[in-house]
Amino acid sequence: MGVVSGTALGAIISRRLQLGDSDGSIRRALSCFPWPDMSQRVLDAYFISGGKSTNEPFKLNSVPSMQMKRSCLELMIIGNFVEVFLAKEGHDGLVGINYLEKIQLPTLPSLLGAMLGGVDFIVMGAGIPTSIPGILDRLSAWETVELTLHVEDNSRRDLYSYRFDPKEYFSGPLPKLSRPKFLAIVSSEIIAKVMNRKATGFVDGFVLENHTAGGHNAPPRKDESSTTHRFLQFGKKDIPNIAKIRELGKPFWLAGGYASPMKLKEALDFGANGIQVGTAFAFCNESGIVPEIKHEVLRQCLNGKLKVLTDFQASPTGYPFKLIELKNMGTDQEENKERKRICDLCYLRHPYCKGDSEIGYRCPGEPISTYLLKGGCQDETIGKQCLCNGLLATIGLGQIREDGCELPIVTAGEDFSFITALVKDSRLTYSAADVIDYLRK
Repeated sequence: MGVVSGTALGAIISRRLQLGDSDGSIRRALSCFPWPDMSQRVLDAYFISGGKSTNEPFKLNSVPSMQMKRSCLELMIIGNFVEVFLAKEGHDGLVGINYLEKIQLPTLPSLLGAMLGGVDFIVMGAGIPTSIPGILDRLSAWETVELTLHVEDNSRRDLYSYRFDPKEYFSGPLPKLSRPKFLAIVSSEIIAKVMNRKATGFVDGFVLENHTAGGHNAPPRKDESSTTHRFLQFGKKDIPNIAKIRELGKPFWLAGGYASPMKLKEALDFGANGIQVGTAFAFCNESGIVPEIKHEVLRQCLNGKLKVLTDFQASPTGYPFKLIELKNMGTDQEENKERKRICDLCYLRHPYCKGDSEIGYRCPGEPISTYLLKGGCQDETIGKQCLCNGLLATIGLGQIREDGCELPIVTAGEDFSFITALVKDSRLTYSAADVIDYLRK
């Protein structure tokens, strides 16, 4: 099964349209969207024939909130539809889409868009998404859904939720929606048991991901000897108990350092249904990462100079995050930390109580003075980086600022052992098919 990312797809689709949609793929997908009026509104708002000028900033779209503008919701629905539609073209294989539980406000319209595109699996981690299976049940029947929100500074413990009625956005006959299967990304058997017991609907399986995987990692188990999160580290307590996962009796896949024929066999011997592979595909020809970054990662890897770091401060989510530092590619982490703080995409903003049940939004990666005015703590801003802007720059969609383009942020897993088998004759390229052939040896 191929899995695409569901993060920030509204911003990604709008920026690709502003670059002119040179291969016509987005417009081709939009021509198949069941409500032409909605797709036309997105085209009218963002498509630039021939593309915007190089030095012109991207037009921003409305940011997620509890009172989202219709245009924001429509862009999320369209973005997820387009990504899944294009991923399913030209084959009859399965396609999944991955979401972060920590990014809550875009979730409901994003799920609907992916389902309209015919997505087969929803894969979700970075939290404990117990409510998503039941939401999928109701969305497949075009019913109103509600997602309970994590709201900070909520001393009264008021209940906040985001309500989404899919029928409000479409008129006429509604197409039949298939309920995609749901896989929870978990770091331990404890979280898997919680999902199994407390989920609002059926959990179809688990991806058991250890802390060597790329992107966000689950926080380490508490070390009582540590006085601050800066000194946290992973240890024996963080090694998943595969036998306990197997006892749950549901399909599971192993992730984090399993991209080899030997590790695949090991996973199958453990009783897993297979493996999840991310890093090996992230740097293949078909990946959306800009070629210059891919080539430099592969070059440094072959030279033995590549370093993958676990940064416990970088992500505004508060979760550990894997970073690659490429000093001659504008991805030096010290440079990123010196970046002028701008928060204009806002996917990682946290809702918080301002008083009298009024909700505000803040991000520890925004300007520090602004964050403090919103009641945030200075310590929470230390080392924070703007993943929203940085990761978009990594796929060639970085915003243009007065002092240049946003710097890319590159994430990957710790295991690059597959490289020597895939990169031949000093050519810094390999295909997705090469990865699959290697794993099947």
